[in-house]
Amino acid sequence: MSNDSLSSVKRALEVLRALGQGPMRVQAMAHAIGREKTQVSRTLKVLAEEGFAVRDPETMEYRLGWQFFALAAAAEENPLRHEAPRVLRALVQQLGESAHLTTLAGNAAVTVLSERPVRTLQVHERVGQTSPLNCTSSGRALLLGLPDDEVVALFAAADATGEPLPGSERAPRTVPALLERLHEEHRAGYVVSIEEHEPGMTAVAAPVRDFRGAPVAALNISAPTMRLPPEAHPPVIEAVLSACKRLSETLGYANH
Repeated sequence: MSNDSLSSVKRALEVLRALGQGPMRVQAMAHAIGREKTQVSRTLKVLAEEGFAVRDPETMEYRLGWQFFALAAAAEENPLRHEAPRVLRALVQQLGESAHLTTLAGNAAVTVLSERPVRTLQVHERVGQTSPLNCTSSGRALLLGLPDDEVVALFAAADATGEPLPGSERAPRTVPALLERLHEEHRAGYVVSIEEHEPGMTAVAAPVRDFRGAPVAALNISAPTMRLPPEAHPPVIEAVLSACKRLSETLGYANH
């Protein structure tokens, strides 16, 4: 491989690492990694063509693409690769609703695995789809137990604009309100989001933890609110917590 080719590969890796911190425009990316704007622009164009990056046509910001997350989910060294599909399928069979596994990607949650029942009306999520952290069950589950300063850092850019965080009026739309909600949910060990992100939809989620106890993924059940009213929450919560415990144990987590 020529030196030019090696340099291009290195530049692509630098760009991907930077995108892992959150969406960026070309100029911001060039500044962040110390490269020329034209070089970064060419690299991002190639990554977008191959599915490793996606550009928002309105903001012109790039973010990590579905191909990146599909590869991450398929990594052989990840114990979740082998166990998660079985656990999600069992959960779908038990509850009859869609189950999803998400991970943290910058300041968003990204779906890396989905299992669905055969239903006419259901939640449509796909691998690589991103969603907000503050107003989704999986997003907040990924934040449970994180130090407050780490949560604040994730929302620093959005908070600086003075605009409310995304979501309906049911969702915590300021950083202080989000921290308060997270403290409550951390004590409970799970998250319930009722029409906070999408009208008419409810989701229940809990974190999957590694051997240190850190949340590395979130498992959630999503369904129309009419099929998941408050009185139906307890068995769903119990099932989600049990599934997360099983996945966490594959990563060496033992909750004493």
